[in-house]
Amino acid sequence: MSLYFKYLLIHFKSQMQYRTSFWLLSIGQFFIPFSIFAGLYFLFERFGQIKGWQFFEVALCFAIIHMSFSLSECFARGFDMFSGLVVKGEFDRLLVRPRSTFVQVLGSKFEFTRVGRLLQSLLVLVWALSNLPIEWSAIKAITLMLMIVSGVFIFTGIYMLAAAMCFWTVQGLEVASIFTDGGREMAQYPLNIYQKWVARFFTYVIPFGTVNYLPLQSILGKADGHELIHMLTPVLGSLFILPCFLVWQFGVRHYRSTGS
Repeated sequence: MSLYFKYLLIHFKSQMQYRTSFWLLSIGQFFIPFSIFAGLYFLFERFGQIKGWQFFEVALCFAIIHMSFSLSECFARGFDMFSGLVVKGEFDRLLVRPRSTFVQVLGSKFEFTRVGRLLQSLLVLVWALSNLPIEWSAIKAITLMLMIVSGVFIFTGIYMLAAAMCFWTVQGLEVASIFTDGGREMAQYPLNIYQKWVARFFTYVIPFGTVNYLPLQSILGKADGHELIHMLTPVLGSLFILPCFLVWQFGVRHYRSTGS
């Protein structure tokens, strides 16, 4: 972790060398999800509700998944850009260093400009919570935080899987965007508005349902059962990163240099 924080500090200092560019990019990142949220707002202005879900309930769902995505993009960007290390043969240098390749790749790239997207999601989160009649308890507050953390782990796991595929394909596969960008767009709505097979896939295979839909029902008082059980749901979703890490380790052991 000491090495990781050194990477973090180095990248932050380098990006702050061009402060105007940094702040302009951050502002741009603020308005990208804002336009998506505006579409969400006008959708509910027209139809009022979607399968029993009101605007502020879906806004809370939107804020959680976009907050998770922005944090993952900021701190796990190294895996998203990993194909460049393989193509240029630079991953060979990481292998001879006396540190974990996981930490080195994780610390190879940070996108601090995602603070704009994070801020926009935080504003939507506060707005939604202030307009929802939630009876708060310590368990519900912890559940909300675990939902965000679980989303970060799931998006990071998908980035890791896409990076691991580069050991065999060299170039990154755009199919990963189906589960990162596409998963984010789909999970910003409650999963029960989709067909059952879609909801099941994004609950049991790519577990976005454990990020917002299942625990969100408990927070909003839409689900039966003890709150503690629903609090553990995002914890189970976070375990998605474990098989992703094993696939990454398998890929590292079977890596053959590109010869660049």
